[in-house]
Amino acid sequence: MKLISSVLKYKNKLFSVTQDHVVDPSGFEIHRAIVQHPGSAVMMAVDTRKRILLVRQYRVPARAYLWELPAGKLDAGETPLQAARRELIEETGYRAKHWKKLVTFYPSPGFVAEKMTIFLATGLTAGEATPMGDERIETRWFTANEIERAIRSGKIVDGKTMLGYLTWKK
Repeated sequence: MKLISSVLKYKNKLFSVTQDHVVDPSGFEIHRAIVQHPGSAVMMAVDTRKRILLVRQYRVPARAYLWELPAGKLDAGETPLQAARRELIEETGYRAKHWKKLVTFYPSPGFVAEKMTIFLATGLTAGEATPMGDERIETRWFTANEIERAIRSGKIVDGKTMLGYLTWKK
């Protein structure tokens, strides 16, 4: 496929929307509105007792409070690991000595260009969280059994959290 055009239609501090036109060598064309996003880092913090740290916050698109792995947008020039280190501190106050990439994926590639990378964070040290002004974040440690039950019962519905947990558990 060859990108013929990409026209900016909307932009804010989190994402932009473009109207893209692509064509393949046979002439087949696709026109799509694409949400352009710089990518996200996701942190799966696991303590020495093998508990997983989740955050709970209100998600406007879901119209609900969700329990999920902490995550955040990559800032300009930041690698996913740099963003993960920064976001873990901001959202939870924790710092990690050890980082391991678990998986990289596109959560909704039909219309969103966001790529997420999930990292396992271990060797944790507690500190003070510094969430953004529009974030109200609650944190809680969960056992693997609690997370599995919450996924099966529909109490955890966040895709990155399910994928992170299932990748780590395997």
